[in-house]
Amino acid sequence: MQKVRKAVFPVAGLGTRFLPATKASPKEMLPIVDKPLIQYAVEEALEAGITDIIFISSRTKRTVEDHFDKAYELETELAGRGKDKVLELVQSIRPAGVNFIYIRQAEALGLGHAVLCAKPVVGNEPFAVILADDLIDARPAVMRQMADQYNYYQCSVLGVQQVAREETASYGIVDVSPLADSVSRVNAIVEKPKPEVAPSTLGVVGRYILTPRIFHHIEHLKPGAGGELQLTDAIAALLQEQQVLAYAFEGIRYDCGSKLGYLQATVEYAMKHPEVSDEFAAYLKDRFC
Repeated sequence: MQKVRKAVFPVAGLGTRFLPATKASPKEMLPIVDKPLIQYAVEEALEAGITDIIFISSRTKRTVEDHFDKAYELETELAGRGKDKVLELVQSIRPAGVNFIYIRQAEALGLGHAVLCAKPVVGNEPFAVILADDLIDARPAVMRQMADQYNYYQCSVLGVQQVAREETASYGIVDVSPLADSVSRVNAIVEKPKPEVAPSTLGVVGRYILTPRIFHHIEHLKPGAGGELQLTDAIAALLQEQQVLAYAFEGIRYDCGSKLGYLQATVEYAMKHPEVSDEFAAYLKDRFC
């Protein structure tokens, strides 16, 4: 029985919805209180027992690499000033025993293409795909929940949740048959269908565990608009050969690819932060109540 040890993080996108903030800084580095989005995503993977963190990056995303690199000057300065707690916090970003791997994607040609870039590193193993701008507050972490499902069923698992009918054109939508509590068998998957033709309102939301057979189907895709390879289309082809499951995870998702979702996440996480929660709650009460 293979376990999920590797996770792919596609971080080569342009982040156009957050311009001009993302002109020089990747959207994955936008902070929620005091941690960037990408760090929340990596911590979720680590909680699931993943040891190989694979970033599909681009020439504009060096700050992502720098964030997870060792910062000799900063650590030396903190040690010299006796700021041990802050030093420990900085060093915990890159825990021992975890491999950080960076693959350059020359062109952003869709999520399917980004996943395909990881093939030489993933090899013949199951792997996770995590989209950092889908921030999910869950205990246990969503990827850990999904890894448990993979370990039991040994097939691809898609993280899903109900979305509004009028929003189906923003998601990959699945048609399913119930299998167990929170788990369904995927019968079909459609990329961004119009509300009137969507097979359901169950949308895939930035969390996948995929078998390595998916690479074969990505390689045989015909490029769509803009020359992009859609991961959803490859999953649809995979369905003809293997079982794929939809898992309705437990947790609250924030679409941090949108301004509203990002602001909602910032407020909610600030309300739970041990350093600022009380003062922030008092500010909100005084300002808006």
